[in-house]
This record gives sequence, structure tokens and C-alpha cells, in this order.
Amino acid sequence: MIDISTSMTAQDALVAIMIAVSASDETIRTAELVTIERIVNHLPVFNGYDQDRLRPVSQTVFDLFSEEDGLDALFGLIRDALPEKLYETAYAMACDVAASDGLIREGELRLLEEMRHELNIDRLHAAAIERGARARHLTI
Repeated sequence: MIDISTSMTAQDALVAIMIAVSASDETIRTAELVTIERIVNHLPVFNGYDQDRLRPVSQTVFDLFSEEDGLDALFGLIRDALPEKLYETAYAMACDVAASDGLIREGELRLLEEMRHELNIDRLHAAAIERGARARHLTI
């Protein structure tokens, strides 16, 4: 078993953010999983990513969510593993996962707000990212 808490890569951190936003409302929906899979399979930032790491990264997120200060610990791991230049990328991925099922729930909104704060995402940039995610996931 891979110990993600001590060996989290930047790619793992991006996966962890997506899993966290999906799990933040206590229900992981199929549309969210499909979006995560699509992102991992197609975005250049995941070139060479070992998909066997998805399960242990997910388990780390779930374990941290069950702890009292787990969210703070998760953001600590993410900040340690993720270069600052990828903070907006991480936020964009999180927004895509949250918007993927057509409805952003309260838990997802709270986590996105916390993410903006923890990753120091400029409010104007965040609004543009959120608007783009909304536009990509609208239905007719």
C-alpha cells in the first residue's frame, strides 16, 4: 500500500482536491467520478500519472474527512505537494467536478470557498473559473 500522506505528488494533490469536492456533500455521484476520470485521462498535467494511486489518494481523503481537523491536514498536504502555479488549475478541476452533475450543493460550495482561501485564489480569478465550469456543464 502506498503511504500517500508522506509521498503525495502534485498529481496526487490534484486528484485529492477533486475527490474532496466530490465527497464534500457526503455523496459521490457518478457524474463526478466520470469527470474525475476524464480529467485524469485527458489533461496534460496528468501525463505519466500512475492510476493505481487513485485508490490510496481517495482513501487518504476519506480518512482525513473522518478526523476533526482533517480538512486542515488535507490542505496542508496539498500545499506541500502542489506548486503554487497549479493552484488555479486545482481550483478549476474542483469547480468542474462540483458542476458536473448540474447542481452545486452546500457542502461543495463551502469546500470551494475554503479552497479559495487556503490556496489564496484571487476572487476575480475564482469567479472566472467558476463561470467557465458552469458554462461547460450546462444542459439544454
